[in-house]
Amino acid sequence: MRLLKIAFGSLIVFGLALNAADDGFIKARGRPTGAGLFVDGKYIGPAGRFTVPEKYSVPAGEHEVALKDPRYEDFSTKVTVRTGKTTKIGYKLKKAELPKGPFGRLRFGGDGSESFISVTAGDTGAVYINDKFWGFVDELNNAGGGMLLPPGEYHVRAETQNFGVVDQTVKIEAHKVTVIQLHKR
Repeated sequence: MRLLKIAFGSLIVFGLALNAADDGFIKARGRPTGAGLFVDGKYIGPAGRFTVPEKYSVPAGEHEVALKDPRYEDFSTKVTVRTGKTTKIGYKLKKAELPKGPFGRLRFGGDGSESFISVTAGDTGAVYINDKFWGFVDELNNAGGGMLLPPGEYHVRAETQNFGVVDQTVKIEAHKVTVIQLHKR
């Protein structure tokens, strides 16, 4: 009986190792650099940060890839990812018509003292406003940053890696800053 359990456990580990070995990679380079990268409808992270493209592991096979940024029209394409290989995607998003001001600013605040350096450094969790992808947490969190929005009420959902899920409604007022406080889990 013991021998059977060990052999069965080895088969499970071996099976998992084979699945990981079947992955390939996606790397997207284009403008804007920080566009959200979605694979088969799921956000996997920013296409790049500070002009450096990110490389993401995905299962080998056919995939629908989309790049999204609220200031641009969405871009999507189908790709074939091969085991152990990097599939490169080039893109240039077309500018969308921007809303007219006045604007208020929405940003995230952290647990401690703040500066112009983000307190969520490296957190690439997705931010959605009214169910539309709007960016990632790290780019919208510091004393001098945030996003400009026309006055109104907005549903904000953020899936942060460091602070868990934020899900709330906020009211944006012209020429004012609205801060959603993040708290460590």
